[in-house]
Formats: sequence, structure tokens, C-alpha cells
Amino acid sequence: MAKTPAPLPDGYPDDLPAVELREWTRENYAMAFGLKLGEGQTDFVAENTGSLAQAYFHEEARPLGLFAGELAVGFVMLSVEDVDKGVVWIWRFMIGAQHQRKGFGQQAVAAILEHARGMKGVETIKLCHVDKPGHPGPFYESLGFSYTGENEEGELVMSQPLKV
Repeated sequence: MAKTPAPLPDGYPDDLPAVELREWTRENYAMAFGLKLGEGQTDFVAENTGSLAQAYFHEEARPLGLFAGELAVGFVMLSVEDVDKGVVWIWRFMIGAQHQRKGFGQQAVAAILEHARGMKGVETIKLCHVDKPGHPGPFYESLGFSYTGENEEGELVMSQPLKV
């Protein structure tokens, strides 16, 4: 159920709904291209154009838009490759630079967790990040993720159990 977050700065309407996941469609996919990474973030996540192209060739990829009402604020790509093992991965996650530091990231992760809880047999959600200065680990830790000690292609793995 969508709830209304606290008022936002910079001219956002006070009645903007909470972030929800939506499929990218022929009608809205161009909005993904308008979501740009912030300065210094290109070492941490791919551009959305590349992610959408990659999803076309990877059947385990599930690219989804992060929307507050009709406003596209971010992009997530899940991987369902390990669902048979009870795990879904956050393969890519970004909030557009113009929408960062406004609470959308926290709302988006909450929506992603709720989506994953609805996936049959999924008990854990995982993600990984590069170990470079400015990495997003502290953000994910603040939302309940913890390091597993695993390494995935040179990146640090974090996970969170999906309790109902």
C-alpha cells in the first residue's frame, strides 16, 4: 500500500506518493534514459541504457522502474537466477542524481524488499558492491543489509533475510 512521504524540497508536490516498482514499457522506458548517475557514481553502477540492453539478453534479469506517482525516480534490475536457491539479487540499483538525498532511495529499497517477499520461495535478498571509497555499503547497512563475507566477481556481497 502506498503511503505519502514527508514533504520534499525543490518544488516536489506535497502529495507525491511513496515509491513503487513498475515494469518498463514501450510507453515509459525512455524515462529510464533520463535518470542519470550522480558525479562520481559511474564506478558503482552501470548506466540504465546499458542495463536495459543487458536485460534483453539475460533471461534472469528483471529491470523495473522506481516511480513516485508518475515521476520516474530510479531504476532497479533484479536477478532471479538463484530463486530456486531461495535468493533474489539486486543486480543494479540507482536513484537519479536529480532525485537523490530526498528519501527516495530508502523508499525504493523498502518497495524492492516488499516485492521480493511476494516472490514464491524467496527467503533472502542479496546485492554486491565494489569496495571503493564512497561505496554504498553504509546506506545498505542502514536498511538492514549485512556483509556475508562472500565475494562476487571482486565485489562485496551483502544480504538481508526476508521476514514476513
